[in-house]
Amino acid sequence: MTEHDNSARIAQPTAGSALEVFRVFLKLGLTSFGGPIAHLGYFRHELVVRRKWIDEEGYADLVALCQFLPGPASSQVGFSLGVLRGNGLLGGFAAWLAFTMPSAAILVAFSLAATAFTGRAAEGVLHGLKLVAVAVVAQAVWGMAKNLTPDRERAGIALAGIAIVIFIGGAFGQIGAIALGAVAGLWFCRGELSKPTGHLRFPVSRRGGAIALILFVALFLIPPLLVMTTGHQAVAVFDAFYRSGALVFGGGHVVLPLLQSQVVEPGWVTNESFLTGYGLAQAVPGPLFTFSAYLGTVMESAPNGVAGAFIALIAIFLPGVLLVYGMLPYWDALRLRPTAQAAMRGANAAVVGILAAALYDPVWTSAVLSPRDFALALSGFLLLTIWKTQPWIVVLLLAAGGTLLHVI
Repeated sequence: MTEHDNSARIAQPTAGSALEVFRVFLKLGLTSFGGPIAHLGYFRHELVVRRKWIDEEGYADLVALCQFLPGPASSQVGFSLGVLRGNGLLGGFAAWLAFTMPSAAILVAFSLAATAFTGRAAEGVLHGLKLVAVAVVAQAVWGMAKNLTPDRERAGIALAGIAIVIFIGGAFGQIGAIALGAVAGLWFCRGELSKPTGHLRFPVSRRGGAIALILFVALFLIPPLLVMTTGHQAVAVFDAFYRSGALVFGGGHVVLPLLQSQVVEPGWVTNESFLTGYGLAQAVPGPLFTFSAYLGTVMESAPNGVAGAFIALIAIFLPGVLLVYGMLPYWDALRLRPTAQAAMRGANAAVVGILAAALYDPVWTSAVLSPRDFALALSGFLLLTIWKTQPWIVVLLLAAGGTLLHVI
């Protein structure tokens, strides 16, 4: 059996069609509330247990790959399962489109109608959505700190990440924190490495994977040069969202500080609109990365509206898709290397620090303006962490609370 044949073996006995993939993932896109971890649970129930598109071992291995790579893990898992069931890229695109479009369409519709949403009650709802962002990001920091910084070494890396982001700031500070976290992981995070099991066998050749990885690097390096030489705004928007999607380690909420530095600091989106959209994104099903469609719509200058939403949405998901497609034929070998596991442990610890810094600025400083705001935000945090309330319910409650505070 040739190398190509070996990499192209299918991980389940029968293939489906792109139309079948689209239909199944559209259902998931309309009903998958609760964030990336919940999405992985929905996928397992629908595609592993019920439909048997892949076995338990193969699914666990695929999830491990997508958590190892930067990008939206649940969307990467969905895309890969679409490639598997739909026997190639068309199936992967059908899965991504069906899972992503429902929430993206809701957020674009809200942003287009937001200009007509005025008055004290409207201001209260929007302020309540900012407080939702406080509760959700605090929950993410809390959960990620417990899982990704369980020892002194990784807690120290997280603290160093906070310091780097504070003193350097912007995208350079965040990239520097992740890079130094990975280097520190090589020194301090080599103990208790996991022992991978199972195999990934997807219809992706090593040549196809290499082309995807080369394209990922080219789109990371070339657009910034075009922006510097031409100043074209559409290219700048693509570059900002692509760069954000390429650097998200540790879950969808980590995109918050990356996007904030890319769209708020240059003045493309106001901080108030940014936090309002982020709060609203908690109430819709599907991937959190569709928040980019909202941002692309509300940008101050063209391309904005539907065109801006399209550019932002494609750009932020594209790097994760290219990476997972490119890594599918190589993952079995790479995941056995202790250095790769150690570097990822350090990078993930640094991500906790980056998100903790973002929890203070811009999230806390822009939303918590009074003791009553603090009480509402704390209530949302406790509902999410202690009572395990669905995020969309917390959105409704805090939006109603913000309205009452502004009307009374």
